[in-house]
Amino acid sequence: MADSELPMRLGTADASSTALERLFYPPKPESWTRRLQLSPLTLLSWPYGLAVRLRGALYETGLMRPERVEGLRVISVGNLNVGGTGKTPAVLYLAELLVREGRKVGILTRGYGRASTEPRTFTGAVPLPSVQDAGDEPLMLATRCPQVRLFVGADRVAGARRARDEFGLDTVLLDDGFQHRRLARDEDVVVMDASVGLGNGHLLPRGPLREPASALRRATLLWVRAAPDGASPSPRRTQGLPRVVTRYLPTEVVAPDGVTRPLSWLQGRPVLALAGLARPGGFLRMLASLGADLRDAALFPDHHAYTESELRAIHARARQLGAEVVTTEKDAMRLPSGYSAWVIRLGVELLEGESHLRRALGLAPRPSDL
Repeated sequence: MADSELPMRLGTADASSTALERLFYPPKPESWTRRLQLSPLTLLSWPYGLAVRLRGALYETGLMRPERVEGLRVISVGNLNVGGTGKTPAVLYLAELLVREGRKVGILTRGYGRASTEPRTFTGAVPLPSVQDAGDEPLMLATRCPQVRLFVGADRVAGARRARDEFGLDTVLLDDGFQHRRLARDEDVVVMDASVGLGNGHLLPRGPLREPASALRRATLLWVRAAPDGASPSPRRTQGLPRVVTRYLPTEVVAPDGVTRPLSWLQGRPVLALAGLARPGGFLRMLASLGADLRDAALFPDHHAYTESELRAIHARARQLGAEVVTTEKDAMRLPSGYSAWVIRLGVELLEGESHLRRALGLAPRPSDL
């Protein structure tokens, strides 16, 4: 792969967002001309919407019933938007909180993007499976929270039963579970990024929504990722829904040898951003806000499996620019061992709604909340 074939160059493309981001999250209201241009996508969204509504009706009328695993608390963490809302950091935060509170915790996840279809279970305290077997997000969650057991597989009901029967767990987080209605849950936490809300409000493929906004009536808690300006989403469907408000902040930079550096290491440093994300614009803006000298970017689809030729080209381009390759934690899981890339770690700060969160997790309220 030649340098000229890299997916994106800052010099020739908008550095803040991709074409898909601009389609799903337009910076201003769409004109009639724009709507007419996108009408084929609107037509394609109609059969998708019909299928979604039909499936929802089957559950709501009782013709399909979720399966409950008795003795196991199930907390679903999902979203309406497809990718990029901050769901994985939310799952990590909840897992770490539950572990601190003495819970025996598992995470049920499909392992999107993995090559294998075999179910896997593991923790970060033992040798990890490959990214092809487990997927990038499960590996990241296991690495960051080694006390939690990951259950990777399409059958989340079977995973929940294993969590209870084989490992004696008392709580599981159903990762990306809002649309996975087969497993009954005690709480439905929906993650929303206040900086984009519900985007253009359309269903896939015209917009970012997996379900209509009316589906929010199933939610029991709204997890809001605050916008940089502090704005909070207020779609009509979220009014009266208990919410927690959080802020996502970079915490440190991890060198290729595993040594951590303070964020000030990025100040003025030439970097090439490498990301395979649903909404990579946020990552680029974060690097700029940290003072990095953003020379170029190689942006790929979410969960992209990097090839050797792609990685060689990226490394060659970085050398040409005198820059360091900087990537996300999730992307780092898909890089080969020894690949020279610096990793930005994110943390979550809870701004408000702790009492709502503890209730949803089945935790005793803090004395200050009584």
